[in-house]
Amino acid sequence: MATLEFTRRYAMAHRLLADLDSKCAVPHGHNEIVSVRLEPNVGFRFGGANAQAPFDAAKGRWHAWIDGHVDHALQLNDTDPLIGYFREREPQRLSSIMVFSGDPTTEALAACFWLKLAAFIEDDGLPFEVARVRIEETPTNAVVLTRKSFDPHMCGLPAHAWPRRADMSINDF
Repeated sequence: MATLEFTRRYAMAHRLLADLDSKCAVPHGHNEIVSVRLEPNVGFRFGGANAQAPFDAAKGRWHAWIDGHVDHALQLNDTDPLIGYFREREPQRLSSIMVFSGDPTTEALAACFWLKLAAFIEDDGLPFEVARVRIEETPTNAVVLTRKSFDPHMCGLPAHAWPRRADMSINDF
């Protein structure tokens, strides 16, 4: 069975609130790389187009979302007081804030990426399933989610949350 893999690089900023003594409690940024693997629902057979779907169809929305909405977004915990600052003083920037239930760790980001990509695939009627999401936070640190390590049904996000919607959202504002 042939799998498809796509990689994208983006810049981001975040801060973590759970450990206020951590250096990650101060807003800071990373240049990250996300790689995703899609597995087809059926095995390869010769004939016709000899592909489950064109590459552009399989990666188009995903790349548009990463490039247009994730790149240079500020990732915040939904309880972060910075959200109030932006609501009051810079509401035009709210669409560039990616909001998480809890801290915006790389693990949480990988889960959100999985859910968003799965929503795009389902909405586009593509014959694939997400098999793996890998985010390289730094050249020496990465998070990898697979079907064995991540259950989208048990992650605790409601069906209406932004990661589960097949739109370009990165928050629920």
